[in-house]
Amino acid sequence: MDAMKWESRPELRRPVLVCAFKGWNDAAESATNALEFAGASLDAERFGALDPEEFFDFQMVRPTVRLSEGQTREIEWPEVVFSSAVVQGADHDLIVVLGTEPNLRWRSFTETIVEAAKELEARLVVTLGALLADVPHSRPVHITGIASTPELVERLGFSTARYEGPTGIVGVLHDACARANLPSASLWAPVPHYVATVPSPKATLALLNALEGLVEVEFDVSDLEDESAEYEQRLDEAVASDPEVRAMVERLEQQMDEAEVPFRDIPSGDTIAREFQRFLRQRGKDQN
Repeated sequence: MDAMKWESRPELRRPVLVCAFKGWNDAAESATNALEFAGASLDAERFGALDPEEFFDFQMVRPTVRLSEGQTREIEWPEVVFSSAVVQGADHDLIVVLGTEPNLRWRSFTETIVEAAKELEARLVVTLGALLADVPHSRPVHITGIASTPELVERLGFSTARYEGPTGIVGVLHDACARANLPSASLWAPVPHYVATVPSPKATLALLNALEGLVEVEFDVSDLEDESAEYEQRLDEAVASDPEVRAMVERLEQQMDEAEVPFRDIPSGDTIAREFQRFLRQRGKDQN
């Protein structure tokens, strides 16, 4: 059975495929929110999806039920949706792939995406990611870029990947792209570990700005800029009311200001898990 369910076959010009997945690679939902914003701003139209039966454990990612017209109950299954957008004023279009990190058959999942990219003659695959890190909310979000080939690294001014450790579906997808000789790049935003469960419009905005430069597409982010400013102001007020948190943020600010490269390497999975557990413990204390 073909895991890719084509609903139509879009005619696209030298497209770039951009994807983001909810889950381990999506701290504060920054990456998926950025790609959802990008797709909506370009009026992206759905043309296919992956069969969820192939890749999801429904006891872990449960389908939901909703009422249609207030009467009929319908099941909504977890999806990975493919959409396309014609980019006015550019010589290429976009393919948007948005969904949830799968539970099963990661190699087949990524190979299916690569096969679809090749069938649509995509010239580049770009992933968006976000991770918890020791960064303060009060400083600019420094995006890390990773590219698959030395030529792409040099052209885009990105870094060569040095990370070793646990990976998510994004890392597996880039490996599948490399084996298929399909150029790929990745954009990552750090999110302060002490606000891990709060959506970060600031990180979302930074990813969109970086994506604009990478794929030469312009988005209207004025509303998101306002949300980002409000987000920072609310956190400033919350931090100011807690001496311990304020001291921690001031320490992070000092470390970032003194560092030549504020954010370079993607932390290990152990580091991410440790920081997240620390945040959860702190929340538990606050609620007692």
